[in-house]
Amino acid sequence: MKKPEFEIRKGTIDDVETIYNFIFQLAVYEKLTDEVTTTPEELAKTLFSENTHTNTIIAYFENKPVGFALYFYNYSTFKGKAGLYLEDLFVIPEMRGKGFGKNLLVELGKIAKENNCARFEWSVLDWNKPAIDFYKSLGAKPMDEWTVFRLTEDGINNLIK
Repeated sequence: MKKPEFEIRKGTIDDVETIYNFIFQLAVYEKLTDEVTTTPEELAKTLFSENTHTNTIIAYFENKPVGFALYFYNYSTFKGKAGLYLEDLFVIPEMRGKGFGKNLLVELGKIAKENNCARFEWSVLDWNKPAIDFYKSLGAKPMDEWTVFRLTEDGINNLIK
């Protein structure tokens, strides 16, 4: 009997609708759908332009997309090296607990190592206990002494007035 096929591939412009759907499903899970203002067309322009700094990988099971990760590189002045920052990780609900999320993180770990990254970081909502427990089970440590700050577009506009 043939083993079910699982693979991870780099996202391409042909995957824009799939990526958008994953982003929206993640927003539903995080109760943040009102925050989603992008469109597949906008994602095509920003994720796949010549000067993009953002990358995606997509997990497939039996040739069907079941999850994705979106990441980019940041920089640690203390380490003098780039770091990999995971912006989004999502696995469709019916495929959770089957290793797809871990496999996406392992792939990102390999990418971080290949690119000599000093760190591999991400944020998680405080209430998302299943994700927090999952990340801790992989050896990730919460950075409790740090607080994330954000300026939205309106905040940026007010800052530069």
